[in-house]
Amino acid sequence: MKVLVTGATGMVGSAVVDELLKRGANVRVLVCKRESADKFGSRVEVAVGDLLDPVSIEQALQDVDKLYLLNAVVADELTQALIAYGIAKRMGIKHVIYHSVFLVEQFRDVPHFASKHAVEEALREFGIPYTIIRPGYFMQNDVMWKDLLLGPGIYPAPLGTAGIAAVDVRDIAEATAIVITGTGHVGKTYDLVGPALLSGPSGAAIWSGVLRKEIKCPGENLDALESQMRQNAPSWSAFDIRMMYQGYLERGFASTKKEVEILTQLLGHAPRSYESFAAETASLWQ
Repeated sequence: MKVLVTGATGMVGSAVVDELLKRGANVRVLVCKRESADKFGSRVEVAVGDLLDPVSIEQALQDVDKLYLLNAVVADELTQALIAYGIAKRMGIKHVIYHSVFLVEQFRDVPHFASKHAVEEALREFGIPYTIIRPGYFMQNDVMWKDLLLGPGIYPAPLGTAGIAAVDVRDIAEATAIVITGTGHVGKTYDLVGPALLSGPSGAAIWSGVLRKEIKCPGENLDALESQMRQNAPSWSAFDIRMMYQGYLERGFASTKKEVEILTQLLGHAPRSYESFAAETASLWQ
């Protein structure tokens, strides 16, 4: 079995590649620049191309059995995904595993959620076998708050007080690799979530414990968040992420015990907790 992995050099994609290799899969990665795949060494095949270039995608899919379709959050995400899916469908790829997002249908005013929802609908409409992976908020996203946590002692993630579904990237990668290399997953949608909800106050309390200092939660100021993000990201991206957090606050993003139980069964162990992620991260920082 040969698997083509897109988005292979990112945080999630590279972890998925590692988990596939542990399971003996034959992996090909699609990258824009060959040197970006150097970290995998000779363990993978490398296809150089672009998700906006149908010719390069078709070449990358030659002799491939399964496609793990992971798109970066970019302005043309929907176009990229539908081009790759359309070519996979035309070439008769046996199984497409699509990386979507938890509760995607409830956030159609968030650009990158809306793109993923449209791709999910396309997957269900046509005949190619598929599985949809729907992770919650990545715990590893909070590494970006390192300076604020270690410095003034602030956990600024605007998550509200009700709590949202968060998941460790390592569990995403493991679950995805199990789906790709196993059987019985075609036509299924898996929600990937941690064992407990994460909120602004609970996040601050957890970091207070692992860092052994007071960490405060300043509340939600989405105007300030969007303005700050514009300093390091395109304006459309800052708006997109702002709308995501706004949706969390307005509609909620909470998982249930049932979803945790299903993921536990899929993994064969309980999903990792935010407490364990924070403790490991704090240890690395120190």
